[in-house]
Amino acid sequence: QAMKVGTCITPDPVTGSNVRGADCPPDERTIFIAIASYRDYQCRFTVESAFNRAKNPHRIRIGVVDQIVDGEDDLCNSPIEPCETNPEQALCKYKDQVDVYQMEARLSIGPVFARHIGHRQYRGEYYSTQSDAHVSFTINWDADIIEQMESSHNEMAVLTTYLTDVQGSISNDGHSLRTTRPIMCNTDYEGGPQGMHLRHMSQPERHPSIHGTPQLEPWWAAGYSFSRGHFVVNTPYDSYASSMIFQG
Repeated sequence: QAMKVGTCITPDPVTGSNVRGADCPPDERTIFIAIASYRDYQCRFTVESAFNRAKNPHRIRIGVVDQIVDGEDDLCNSPIEPCETNPEQALCKYKDQVDVYQMEARLSIGPVFARHIGHRQYRGEYYSTQSDAHVSFTINWDADIIEQMESSHNEMAVLTTYLTDVQGSISNDGHSLRTTRPIMCNTDYEGGPQGMHLRHMSQPERHPSIHGTPQLEPWWAAGYSFSRGHFVVNTPYDSYASSMIFQG
């Protein structure tokens, strides 16, 4: 059944349905990006980056939970310039592919509940991404990460990492300058008033020793992950775990 999950840009020529699962060509498979933003001025730049640097921006839909102070913070779906002045901005060209749930920042109860709301905006896309609100994407990122995902030959695989510092990582025209990758394995327990907990410290970033397939790692990062869309359905956020906040 998992292989049947996932929408395609173009409908099936016989049934007329966009739900085509694995029959959908890779270049037409849709991607849902969930972003939970808390008063983050970079959110709209993240959205611009995701669309403008995608090989196929028409397959992308972004769901944002925008926790803001009205009158003080920029809206995540507000174009950086007026559309009349610069209509080529992604937030002008692809505004119908951005869904926003806006809420008052003072009512926020942490990232877990915000991400729960974000995942409820999933609408059956073939792939699902969770991203921080301050991320810079690289040229053809969508085709690149789909190729990495498919090289795992694992329908249940999840690609995730602590993202590399943007400084010195991306050229002016949006290409990656890195040949290294961070892995999440530098983790230990540390104590606190509420007891022991796991802390992911600075992750080692090195040239990969494994080629042709993603490297296994023991942890999952909320800041960026990529998977088949059914991950959102099979592994939903617990809406009652609102008291849990990240340690990082």
